Amino acid sequence: MSAQNKDRLLAQAVALREQGHPEQARERLLALTAAFPDAADVAYQTAWVHDVLGLEAEAVPYYERSLQGDGLAEEERRGALLGLGSTYRVLGRFGQAVETLRLGVAEFPDDGALRTFLAMALFNTGEHHEAMRLLLCLLAASSGDPHVQQYRAAIEHYATDLTQIM
Repeated sequence: MSAQNKDRLLAQAVALREQGHPEQARERLLALTAAFPDAADVAYQTAWVHDVLGLEAEAVPYYERSLQGDGLAEEERRGALLGLGSTYRVLGRFGQAVETLRLGVAEFPDDGALRTFLAMALFNTGEHHEAMRLLLCLLAASSGDPHVQQYRAAIEHYATDLTQIM
């Protein structure tokens, strides 16, 4: 099977997932994965469809494979880091979730979703202050609420140390 044919079949499988047919997409993606075991884009889409189906444990090796090397486009890498980190968290693998999501935040510091999922994983590991700091800074930076913006400087200041009184 040629790379061009792979790309066409991958696009069809993604379309099936997007159109609400994840089981059919999964069947096609598993066949593509068998034919192209080193294709990061195929591994990523295979992981994603497993997540959609609630098969998180089965998604993990595909996410991990997709992140090996530099085979993913930037947006796919961002999605794979978020997907893997979130999936680790759902599976109770909180340390791995934090590690993966920290990597994602380091690579994509402006991604609020990565920071939000990192905060959730940090909460699960008992790092409540760091989780709150991340969320408060994200809220201050991204909220369109004029009342939040009015107090943005104070929120950002106190986010660094919530125990600070004055």
